[in-house]
Amino acid sequence: MIYHSFKDLRISGLGMGAMRLPVIDGNDGRIDEQKAAEMVDLAMKGGVNYYDTAWGYHDGNSEIVMGKALKKYPRESFYLADKFPGYDLANMSKVKEIFPKQLEKCGVDYFDFYLFHNVCEMNINEYLDPKFGIYDYLVEQKRAGKIRHLGFSAHGSYDVMKRFLEAYGKEMEFCQIQLNYVDWTFQNAKAKVELLNEWNLPIWVMEPVRGGKLAKLPDESAKRLKALRPDEDIPAWAFRFLQSVPNVTVVLSGMSSAEQMKDNIKTFETEKPLSDAEMSELMDVAGGLLNGNLPCTACHYCVSHCPQGLDIPMLLELYNEHSFTGGGFIAPMALMAIPEDKHPSACLGCRSCEQVCPQQIKISEAMADFAAKLG
Repeated sequence: MIYHSFKDLRISGLGMGAMRLPVIDGNDGRIDEQKAAEMVDLAMKGGVNYYDTAWGYHDGNSEIVMGKALKKYPRESFYLADKFPGYDLANMSKVKEIFPKQLEKCGVDYFDFYLFHNVCEMNINEYLDPKFGIYDYLVEQKRAGKIRHLGFSAHGSYDVMKRFLEAYGKEMEFCQIQLNYVDWTFQNAKAKVELLNEWNLPIWVMEPVRGGKLAKLPDESAKRLKALRPDEDIPAWAFRFLQSVPNVTVVLSGMSSAEQMKDNIKTFETEKPLSDAEMSELMDVAGGLLNGNLPCTACHYCVSHCPQGLDIPMLLELYNEHSFTGGGFIAPMALMAIPEDKHPSACLGCRSCEQVCPQQIKISEAMADFAAKLG
């Protein structure tokens, strides 16, 4: 197992994410505790010492199951991470209620790592609002030893992350972002990495294989990568990419089976960063995966011609994300931060924007399809 240094700790390069544990009868709230425990046993045996759970995972049962599975191991043999559930605005006033409950559910006296969960457009104002006392309370728990290391996770934009850091950066010790070779450009992850480097914050990675999308590639793409590394499995390319990004400390994988655990542990036995030629080829493969995206360059000519005043480039960016992912929560979450009369459903279909679009994008059709996809 590869290990990285963080302060005085030695952390496994691979961390076990507990958002996609094996379940019974396809019910996300019914975790197969025996299989989950077997995965933890495999992880511990393979040298994994970082485990990540959260309040909302598996309908609130992830914390309980992970606590049980880790209970038989000495507390000092693993690092446990949990998060304050700010993805739900109804929780913002409940930090003093939720945090001790999380300790109880996990069966521990302290968290090695604790995060502001999912800092994004939808909740940044509430996270920064002192009336909720979230920051002050969590810093207090850190001083009291209930939190050993405090950080944040972010699905939001570069600007949202920058705003959060300018407010709370002095107490942040690490940041967890969605990072993989598709999102390096698609979600501007490269700029986010550079921002975190400016703040000297180690990087924790989530969604390294993009919810499984990068575990199985189209045949032609897979053939190109196999030609460069015949013995490397396709999912391993996603991890080798991350081994090539400076300051990546922990890569969290939300594994659902013992087989996935074994495969990932095998990958993390060695560090094999990509050569310049391999990186170039992988970026070209990533570009091919995104070929169906609308080629908006954010020139904003369309905005000045929209009678509804829609931020069309932003909406097209979210449309591309939603289409590529096949749904998901990122686009709906971002749209929650803007008024309903600025949503794609507000498009009149007048095509005024299309008359000035240099890329000749059929914007009105994209907005109608986006609205339909959102339901």
